[in-house]
Amino acid sequence: MNRTEKEQMIEQLQQDLALEGGAVILADFKGLTVANAEAVRKEFREAECVYKVVKNTLLERAVMGTPLEGLNTLLDGTTAVAFNRTDPVAPAKAAVKCSKDHKKFTIKGGFFESLLDAVNVEQLSRMPSKDELRSKLLATMLAAPQNLLRLMIAAPQRMLLVLESRKRQLEDG
Repeated sequence: MNRTEKEQMIEQLQQDLALEGGAVILADFKGLTVANAEAVRKEFREAECVYKVVKNTLLERAVMGTPLEGLNTLLDGTTAVAFNRTDPVAPAKAAVKCSKDHKKFTIKGGFFESLLDAVNVEQLSRMPSKDELRSKLLATMLAAPQNLLRLMIAAPQRMLLVLESRKRQLEDG
């Protein structure tokens, strides 16, 4: 790989890691079989995350001078980078699932608003995703009009039940 290719890769990594509310997870994958590595890649793809294996020196140069610069402390051994630009929980959930499914896949740490260690990445994975939060917000917003509608319908329904009961009383004698 010549110098211009390296510079292009560094520039591409800088663009990829320009997060807009997302998270970056670093993992060690040393010892994974090819089949397991493909399973890991598939897991991240299904979680709509980008998963790349990068050289530590290239990643170190890519994050230099950015808020992600703290990731340099985690660059030891083989390094895989997983990220999602908008959803911080998706790569964390996928990484934790992969680390449980494949013992050779270990989480080094990550970055979401600040540097995370492996324990913090696991805690991040337990948070609800953006879609889950949106659905809870929508359900909360719909609850008040639904309750109002139920209250408005309840009085006429009860009146109808009273009238039907009286009708049956009159018919029976």
